[in-house]
Amino acid sequence: MMDQNDAQLEQGATPENHQVDNQNDMASLLEQEGPGIDFPKAGEIRTGMIASITPGQILVSVGTKSEGVITGKEYELIPADELSELKVGQEIPVFVVNPEDQNGNLVLSYVRAREEVSWTRTEELLASKEVYHSSIVGYNKGGLIVPVGGLRGFVPSSQISLSRRASLSGETPDQRWSKMIGQEIDVIVIEVDRERRRLILSERAASTETRESLKERVIDELKEGEIRTGRVTSLADFGAFVNINGADGLVHLSEISWDRIQHPGEVLKVGQEVKVKVISIDREKKRIGLSIRQLLEDPWTQKSAKYAVGQLVEASITRLTKFGAFARLEDDLEGLIHISEISEKRIEHPKEVLHEGEAVTLRIIKIDPENHRIGLSLRRVESMAYADMDWQSLDDILNNEEEKPTDEAEA
Repeated sequence: MMDQNDAQLEQGATPENHQVDNQNDMASLLEQEGPGIDFPKAGEIRTGMIASITPGQILVSVGTKSEGVITGKEYELIPADELSELKVGQEIPVFVVNPEDQNGNLVLSYVRAREEVSWTRTEELLASKEVYHSSIVGYNKGGLIVPVGGLRGFVPSSQISLSRRASLSGETPDQRWSKMIGQEIDVIVIEVDRERRRLILSERAASTETRESLKERVIDELKEGEIRTGRVTSLADFGAFVNINGADGLVHLSEISWDRIQHPGEVLKVGQEVKVKVISIDREKKRIGLSIRQLLEDPWTQKSAKYAVGQLVEASITRLTKFGAFARLEDDLEGLIHISEISEKRIEHPKEVLHEGEAVTLRIIKIDPENHRIGLSLRRVESMAYADMDWQSLDDILNNEEEKPTDEAEA
């Protein structure tokens, strides 16, 4: 009997034509499936199925018609107890270390995947304030070590529940914490910092009934304008939460410092004791607004205190806008020359008269400490309305000059 190749040859097909047809068929197949193949990318996390486990190596199928390998350092990083529980056919998360190494292997990591998944999970827990159930696995001099997924979180002693702290005894960490190893614990994530590998947890915040009852009592007692001492419990991009006698209040980013900051972590840290001013209370929504900034001296007030309305000052033009020009009196202290105060003539834009970087003499016409604004005028520099003040200023300067030689002689 003739096989398929013989039949093709008998019908006039040459071996060369047959090879070309096979190549065309393969090319057609790759062309059809190629765009649909989801090739792994470095840094990607996938779910794979364990295909085989041998000493020093685990093969994992990640759905790309080939298997990736967990070997070498990535294999050695897997804790022995977890390695013993892995089984063929089991689904596990894997991190793509290298889509193709020098030997053509897809290199994977189980530990790094588990860690990435855990960091994502902790960020979700931080946002949701969801209670996480775990157990105590260790301690140090400052508190307890509690795992969250594949990460080890830290519960500072100040964040341990009152009931657990009440049972403490002893002076050393071993005496205080060792008997708690293995105990179950409910916590809430209060700080996540991937770069510093920092995960802070709170058991106190996880006790919902206690927290709510304490908060209601504190809110009933609080009054706007009061100054209280609290402790920073968590940090977020928009501000810091400070606990006052069991109730958390928010210090918005704008109420932390007079200086411009991008994140509360620039000036505050979890566990820090701070004085705060109560600036708002929403008893219906159980929200407390706090301020640290309002208890600090305003540097703008200090700098502007030496200036007075009507005073002539030397300044440098920093910016020109359609509505006026900004002028710097000194570092971090600027004033605005409204377009109506630039010239006696009508102008369409400040650039008709002024230029950025130009040094000019101006007159202060307004000081608004509450809004941190200084109004300046160019057209009123020679105004007769301020003649008496200018003469007085000149007399003061001359008197000071006359006193200097006398002071030097006495010295």
